[in-house]
Amino acid sequence: MKKFLLRFLGNRGAAAGLVLLLLVIATGLLAPLLYGDSPWMMVAQPLLAPFSDAAYPLGTDMLGRDIAAGLVHGARVSLMIGVISTLVAVVVGIVVGALAGFYGGWIDDALMRGTEFFQTIPQLAMAMVLVAIFKPSLLSIVGAISMVSWPPVARLVRSEFMTLKQREFVQAAIVIGQSPARIILTQILPNAA
Repeated sequence: MKKFLLRFLGNRGAAAGLVLLLLVIATGLLAPLLYGDSPWMMVAQPLLAPFSDAAYPLGTDMLGRDIAAGLVHGARVSLMIGVISTLVAVVVGIVVGALAGFYGGWIDDALMRGTEFFQTIPQLAMAMVLVAIFKPSLLSIVGAISMVSWPPVARLVRSEFMTLKQREFVQAAIVIGQSPARIILTQILPNAA
């Protein structure tokens, strides 16, 4: 771990990206302390220029709302949507890929045709249509991003499962009578990770 960390921090781009990510996370977590009021409140005269007033460092918008408060509170929402939609996409992709790769046959064909369907439609267009159908909300945005993000994960997991399914330790687990669910969860999935 120490060797990885030193190598990672030795890369300037990676280190700068990590610092920026940590800064955004800290800003999102500290949003209520930095700007306690709602970012939707009108707090000053409209269209204040940036740095013209110490209380509003980024100025105000057309309605007199603090732009810095909007950015800080927006970081929380963006991080929440990103983390939740990524987790959902990874879980769905792992489940679909694991079932397709382990069982093969008609299950593999059906699951991979469904995966290919989701990959043929442009992701942005499909996400926008899904959000429009289900009315814009945090839940519909998370669902739409998750819906268009899981196919690459499923294909990757499927290929790993198909390779690992042929290995000796899996064959030994089958011979001693382990259930398919146990083989998937305790033998193949940890090795595919």
